[in-house]
Amino acid sequence: MPDRLNLSGGRVAKRKQTERHRSPVEDVGGSGQPADLQSLQSLVTEMLLALGEKPNRHGLLKTPERVAKALAFMTQGYQRNIDHLLNGALFPIEYDEMVIVKDIDFFSMCEHHLLPFFGKVHVGYLPNKKVVGLSKIPRIVDTFARRLQVQERLTVQIAETLKDKLNANGVGVVVEARHLCMMMRGVEKQNTVAVTSSMLGAFRSQPQTRLEFLKLIRKSSGGDSD
Repeated sequence: MPDRLNLSGGRVAKRKQTERHRSPVEDVGGSGQPADLQSLQSLVTEMLLALGEKPNRHGLLKTPERVAKALAFMTQGYQRNIDHLLNGALFPIEYDEMVIVKDIDFFSMCEHHLLPFFGKVHVGYLPNKKVVGLSKIPRIVDTFARRLQVQERLTVQIAETLKDKLNANGVGVVVEARHLCMMMRGVEKQNTVAVTSSMLGAFRSQPQTRLEFLKLIRKSSGGDSD
């Protein structure tokens, strides 16, 4: 591991300068307030009318209430606080090998069409004298996924949060997802998978570290996928 973390001063300085000038990720923290269920129900009723439906028919009587509750659940990430989530789950340890949590299922809502996208998140990081409880990583994923999102931003938010909260030597995040806005409408391609990644610290500056991470997240229980 020491070799992994040793680079020439020039390369390190160049990478640090590159990361320092990266554009900040758009803030999608919302208002932090719980969803207004009554307003949502009224809006769903209006939408049903605009679509030519009859909100008072038997099958739709409870639909505005159900949709309002579903939307509130699927956007609950706006009310979650990362520091509160991580409270008591950062542990000091002299461990500098890669930690990976892969195949984290997630569901999110595309902010362009309000249709779901879903898939798996793979996370790896190089500890810097502390590690995080493994269950917290999927919770961080859910915190950002349970908002109106785009996949690219979701990927970066997960990576930058882990890098910041753990002060990790490096973080890698890969997201693989299917988007219903592509499957149900538009190009209507059913088997398209979008893949995004965010590599920070040693995962960005050291090719061998990045390749090790990518190899490990592709390894199945039966061996390498290739």
